[in-house]
Amino acid sequence: MDRVVLRPGRERSVLKRHPWIFSGAIDTVKSSSAEGPVEVFSAAGERLGAGYLSPASQIRVRMVPEDTIENLVASAVGRRASFFADGYTTAVRLVNAESDGLPGVVADCYCGFVVCQFTSAFAERHKDEIAAALMKYDPFCLGVSERRDCDAREKEGLATGPAFSVLLGEEPPDAIEICEGQVKFLVDVRSGHKTGFYLDQRDARALVGPFANGREVLNCFSYTGGFGLFARACGASKVVQVDASAGALALAKRNEALVHMCGTEMEYVEADVFRFLRECRDRGRSFDMIVLDPPKFAASKSQVMRAARGYKDINLLAMKLLRKDGILATFSCSGAIGAELFGKIVAEAAEDAGRDFQIVAHTRAGHDHPVMLSFPEGEYLKGLVLRAV
Repeated sequence: MDRVVLRPGRERSVLKRHPWIFSGAIDTVKSSSAEGPVEVFSAAGERLGAGYLSPASQIRVRMVPEDTIENLVASAVGRRASFFADGYTTAVRLVNAESDGLPGVVADCYCGFVVCQFTSAFAERHKDEIAAALMKYDPFCLGVSERRDCDAREKEGLATGPAFSVLLGEEPPDAIEICEGQVKFLVDVRSGHKTGFYLDQRDARALVGPFANGREVLNCFSYTGGFGLFARACGASKVVQVDASAGALALAKRNEALVHMCGTEMEYVEADVFRFLRECRDRGRSFDMIVLDPPKFAASKSQVMRAARGYKDINLLAMKLLRKDGILATFSCSGAIGAELFGKIVAEAAEDAGRDFQIVAHTRAGHDHPVMLSFPEGEYLKGLVLRAV
């Protein structure tokens, strides 16, 4: 096998089982091709394991377990068996990239239709094997499709078109109906965000929903209505869904019909959330509960300061709109913003707002999004549920 030799002292992260080797850590590459499987050695000649070379990426080598693709997929799917057994949800993440030993591979299952994103050279090379293994080991799998319209593919030098294609099995319907408990959603796996839905917020939706009982709720960056529909199902008096995408709000309205809860007034606003919050502030409008679930503000460490300002701004605005004893559920999916930094940003916003808040709960991605201890970068999603006192 071809080999990669690291510079002196750069083997430490690999010995700690971190799966990424950046270009600056590499001394020499002895490879017969531009990309492919390699053995990784320290400068002293110690074999450190197997990896996959990707010359177009700053992450030049991704370490991979020395096992077959089929076994890795089978293990990942098997670890999710409990999600199918308890009947709570019909939508589950089956493969969570590096944390399941399959770097750059995400596979989400929506009622038997599996949608994948392949965002590394390793994943792209082995996608047919991965699709076949998913069909084999997911007992509910009807078909496997691929989404290629993600920024991560461009950074890896991978083609981004066509945006959606079926790899194996059946083609999914235009809208797939899934459930989380008693709440149902329609998912657009062809053009919706990520693979169609934010499965990583499942636990947070279930946690936050009951706080909405009897409250007027503002759901910002509502997408197709997830938090807002849980609020409706839990007896909110009114829910205002705000998003910049007319298409997302249209699907949110369709989802509303799937939640059988009478008495909740629903309002849909197509607007920039920052602008909408400022308008509410200027008009003196207030709410009993606000959810802030924005898209990623920082795609890299170079964007952290700008993202921090954005998070502080939006939380400060929301805090000023909360009534006494109001609930603020605020989240960040920016991996470059750690949980500690996010907490400091929110605390500074509270200080500037001149208000006191209790931390009611911390949130993270659901249990089907495991994170390896040796790979803290996988812990991208974090959230706080706060009460204004």
